[in-house]
Amino acid sequence: MVAAGILLSRLVGLVRQAVFNRYFGLSDAADAFTSAFRIPNLLQNLFGEGALSASFIPVYAGLMARGEREEANRVAGAVAALLALGVTLLVLVGVVATPALIDLITPGFMGAKRELTITLVRILFPGAGLFVLSAWCLGILNSHRQFLLSYAAPVFWNLVMIAALLLGRHLPLPRLAIWTAWASVLGAAVQFLVQVPPVLRLTGGLRLVLDTASAHVRTIGANFVPAFVGRGAAQLSAYVDMWLASFLPTGAVAGLTAAQNVYMLPVSLFGMSISAAELPAMSEAAGDEAQVAGYLRARLDAGLRQIAFFVVPSALAFLALGQMIAQVLYQGRRFTADDSRYVWGILAGSAVGLLASTMARLYSSTWYALKDTRTPLRFALLRVGLTMVLGWFAALYLPDLVGAPRRWGAAGLTASAGVAGWVEFVLLRRALNRRIGRTGVPLAVVARLWGAAAVGALAAWAVLAWAPLGHRIVQGLAVLGTYGLVYLFCTFALGVPQARTLLARVGLGRRAAGGGGGAR
Repeated sequence: MVAAGILLSRLVGLVRQAVFNRYFGLSDAADAFTSAFRIPNLLQNLFGEGALSASFIPVYAGLMARGEREEANRVAGAVAALLALGVTLLVLVGVVATPALIDLITPGFMGAKRELTITLVRILFPGAGLFVLSAWCLGILNSHRQFLLSYAAPVFWNLVMIAALLLGRHLPLPRLAIWTAWASVLGAAVQFLVQVPPVLRLTGGLRLVLDTASAHVRTIGANFVPAFVGRGAAQLSAYVDMWLASFLPTGAVAGLTAAQNVYMLPVSLFGMSISAAELPAMSEAAGDEAQVAGYLRARLDAGLRQIAFFVVPSALAFLALGQMIAQVLYQGRRFTADDSRYVWGILAGSAVGLLASTMARLYSSTWYALKDTRTPLRFALLRVGLTMVLGWFAALYLPDLVGAPRRWGAAGLTASAGVAGWVEFVLLRRALNRRIGRTGVPLAVVARLWGAAAVGALAAWAVLAWAPLGHRIVQGLAVLGTYGLVYLFCTFALGVPQARTLLARVGLGRRAAGGGGGAR
């Protein structure tokens, strides 16, 4: 259900990005809007996918599992009241401090481009508050195993944005950017409001009371701070990339954002969906220390295998077929074939750390289920430090050293972030292995996945070279479809349980699926 909700949301999000690119291209207005939108996006990620989930869900889900529904509802109401108060203050401060924020986020923006970015951030800040309240709804719904709506709710925000882009497409680009920003605030309100009725039904007469005396609320607060800092550190890596990209030629910021929208699809679908579904389940683990450790190992290993099955081919697709992906999703009108090649380069860089980033999410969720938010924090801070140092060199100096145009520093940013991601993943795994026992995906399994992906890439290139299919979208779908099918059947032939289960679900390989023990 998590994956279905995220898939629906991301697909509509890709449509929104495609429509946006069609009317904005890689222009100054596009750079301004994508930079400005990182403010609400940061808050949504911090509260929705990080700190709030890490601190609130383990406590709330634990209370529900023990049958303490009334206390769980009191805790939920107290957290909602605290969030509402904090968000109001945050929005007010953000609107006033916008010029200073712009100097921190995009110091390379000057003149009219900087002024437009300031205007857009001030419009978008109220929407950021609504995204935070949506994150609270997500925590309630997830704890009650109501996954689909909470992760599909952004569809409504995307639809409002798409409608605004289509209605305002004839406006000059700066005015279109402002029009689209107001549409984002309206869409955020819709995203929040569609989740309110089921939340009220599940909590049964929720009351918003600023209760800071509750031991459970205090536990959430104590875990929230390191989780917020840790999640903020991870988000800071993306801001470092954007900050450095602002010093690159026009189009670097928008190109990086276009690539990140694609890159985040497998991270969200497979890393975030599995981690989000596992967190409330892991949080309910009970028994002595050995029983809890065994339960967590079993769930973690099964989740890691699932992630690897889907993310390995995604990474190789970004590396080998990234231009085709960009052509299918974005190319048209102001977004040219050269822009597609540029986005391919950035996607290829992101392939370096894709597997590590998605697996690290599940390891972090396991730590959160153990009510330990400080260990992931330490490693997240180290990752940010590495991202800053490596990104600074790769973006601003490496292109000159190798004789490449300066705008290709954006590809260096994503590749260097991937290296830092691998360091974080290794540290998370090693520390958790010391606590609950050995975990991870066997190298033999990983080798089979990469081998199957390589065969799929060769088949896709053969279709591209020898099958004249006319229109770029038809050609792209044929090439990418070939890649996916060949990978699936190669993994099936190699005995990968996840492939057998997947084929069984679509009516194929049923007999083989019966022997696929361990697949979920």
